Amino acid sequence: MSDRVILHSDLNNYYASVECLYNPALRNIPIVVGGDPELRHGIVLAKNYPAKAFGIVTGEALWQAKQKCPNLTVVKPNFELYLYYAHKVRAIYGDYTDQIEPFGLDEAWLDVGGTCHGGMTGERIATEIRRRTREELGLTASVGVSYNKIFAKLGSDMKKPDATTVITRANYQSKVWPLPAADLLYVGPATKRKLARLGIRTIGELARLDEQFLQDYLGKWGDVLSSFANGRDTSPVAVFGTSSAIKSIGNSTTTPRDLVNNEDIQLIFYVLSESVAMRLRQHHFKCQTVQIHVRDVDLTTYERQAKLSRPSNLSADIARLAMQLFVESYNWIRPVRSIGVRGSDLVAADTEIQLSFFENESQNLRRQQLEETIDLIRARFGNASVRRAITLQDRSLGRINPKDDHVIFPVGYFKNGPVG
Repeated sequence: MSDRVILHSDLNNYYASVECLYNPALRNIPIVVGGDPELRHGIVLAKNYPAKAFGIVTGEALWQAKQKCPNLTVVKPNFELYLYYAHKVRAIYGDYTDQIEPFGLDEAWLDVGGTCHGGMTGERIATEIRRRTREELGLTASVGVSYNKIFAKLGSDMKKPDATTVITRANYQSKVWPLPAADLLYVGPATKRKLARLGIRTIGELARLDEQFLQDYLGKWGDVLSSFANGRDTSPVAVFGTSSAIKSIGNSTTTPRDLVNNEDIQLIFYVLSESVAMRLRQHHFKCQTVQIHVRDVDLTTYERQAKLSRPSNLSADIARLAMQLFVESYNWIRPVRSIGVRGSDLVAADTEIQLSFFENESQNLRRQQLEETIDLIRARFGNASVRRAITLQDRSLGRINPKDDHVIFPVGYFKNGPVG
């Protein structure tokens, strides 16, 4: 059986590139896209190459970036614009395959193995995508080509900007193994430190480590990382936009500014829970389990999940349990950069539910009818026609459209979440 042909496309400095596209005067000066520059807790969401030359990195605080570059220009994010171009570039991807798995606004995996046009190789398709992205949209992309998703993503990171990198079974040891272990997807700061204690600093050293020892040391993730390092990843590329065989429904977002307290978190949980609940109702499902996904400003990630007392597709039920999970598990050592909410263990919306003596069933029915009525109003007049009061507390956070205008990010490869 022939190998798959997987592409990973990464738009270079995406937010900053879009801003420079609309304002060419910004191209040759150091700029970052971030929150309000007057707020110390704003973070760098993206930077252009002149800013990168000062050592500015994505995710650091704006005040830190300004210490490195006192003349730095900070541009507030325009997510409507970034979403517009994300849809445009995915339309280009769609000319080559329907197997498109977004990984944020600026990244996506494509499986083109079954749809190589006219015998085009994966490398040729990658070059075509880069050319069209540059000529049709004015943006550049780096594309990795490989036989699995992990190596394709590593390839897109190797050469920037506007480059294609091919990683094959024949060359992966020479191209991938010398890279730092932290470059491997889901090797977060905690795992990096654990590997460093063993003297493991490169992907090759990780690949050559005894698998049983690695499993004993890292648990089940030892198997996963050994598989990744040795090129044995077989995870499929999701078919973008399909609704068949839905196992869970979730949304997550990187927020316009970092989140610094429980009030910020609660606001975003309600925004995302409304989206999840609306989509559950749209597909005639209720969820039995709520999962949350949290990533802090150091890009350390974790997930938690818990069962609802009864299946639900109501936003308040989902948001309440999401918030409970967060409060019980997060210690606020660092601000939060992105969060997600997911409803899983789905059942049909008309599944019979055991009534409870301890709940006000008539009130539950009214809440269900209310949210379904709001769905109808929003379908006719737009999602901004009815909003929760909590979303008005912070305009920069509450402006995210709970149904259409935010990005659906994958929570992770695995149900239990990525490695920390």
